[in-house]
Amino acid sequence: MLLLDKPLGMTSNDALQKARRLYDAAKAGHTGTLDPLATGLLPLCFGEATKFAGELLDADKTYRASVQLGVTTDTADAAGQVLETRPVTVTEAQLETALERFRGEIEQVPPMYSALKRAGRPLYEYARAGIEVERAPRRIRIYELKLAAWHGDRCELEVSCSKGTYVRTLAADLGAALGCGAHLAALRRTRIGSLDVAAAVGLDTLAALDPAARDERLSPADTLLATLPRVDLETADCGRLLHGQGVRWLGQAGERYRCYGPDGRFLGIGASSVDGWLQPKRLIADKPAKTVASA
Repeated sequence: MLLLDKPLGMTSNDALQKARRLYDAAKAGHTGTLDPLATGLLPLCFGEATKFAGELLDADKTYRASVQLGVTTDTADAAGQVLETRPVTVTEAQLETALERFRGEIEQVPPMYSALKRAGRPLYEYARAGIEVERAPRRIRIYELKLAAWHGDRCELEVSCSKGTYVRTLAADLGAALGCGAHLAALRRTRIGSLDVAAAVGLDTLAALDPAARDERLSPADTLLATLPRVDLETADCGRLLHGQGVRWLGQAGERYRCYGPDGRFLGIGASSVDGWLQPKRLIADKPAKTVASA
C-alpha cells in the first residue's frame, strides 16, 4: 500500500496508473477518489492489498477547504460555470455564526454533478444535459468545522466529516446561509481514518527515487486495517483459516479481526459468528505471486 499525495489537475485513476507503472504492478486500486481539482491523500493498493481497498471507503476524512464567497457556480466548485456574482459584506463573526449550523449531524442534498446514479445513469450526465432531478437529502456528520483563515471574501476551513459528505455542497450551502453565495475554490484531503498526508509522497518525488527507495515507501496491506482488533492464530488454526474453514473463537458476533499466523504473517480478515467460530472473510493468497517489482 502506498500513501500518495495526489497532484492538482489529475484524476485519481490517472494518478493510480502512473504509480502502478512505476511499481510494475499487475493489479492496483485506490481507496476513494479525489476530484481533479483536489489534492492530497490518496491511498493506493497493489497486488493482494487491493482486496482491502474498500476498507477506507467508510472511514472519516479530514480536508482543508478554500471557499470563495460571492460567486456561485453550476458545479459548486471552481471547475463550473459562474452562475451569479454578489458583493460580500460578511464579517468574521457572521461567518463563525453560520458555521455553527453545519456542525454535527446534518442533512445534505447531493450535487447534480456527482457520480450518484438515478435510473442507472450518473447524475452528472443529467446535469450536462441541462436536466435537474430530485435528490433525497442524506444524513451526514460534520465532526469538526473550523475557520483556519479569513481573507474577506475567501475563507479557509478545516473539515472533518463522515463518509458521503460533499465539501463543495457544504461550501455552496454556507454561501446560501450567508446570503452571498459561494463555491469551493480548492480542496486538500489531509487525513483518512488513521492515515495522514504527512506520510504521503508526491508522484514526481516517487518517480525520481531509485527502485530500492521507491519500495521503501510501500506499507504492508494490514496498514489499511489498523482499526480492527488483532488475532494471532496457532499453526493449525492458521492452516484451517487459509483453507476457508472456521476456527473456534469466542467473540462478539459479527466483529471483524485482523488475523495473523504464528510467524506474524498477515492472513486477512476474519469475523466471529453467533455460534462461536472465527470465519474467514477476505484472505491474502497463501503463496501470492509477486505483483510489485520496481523496474
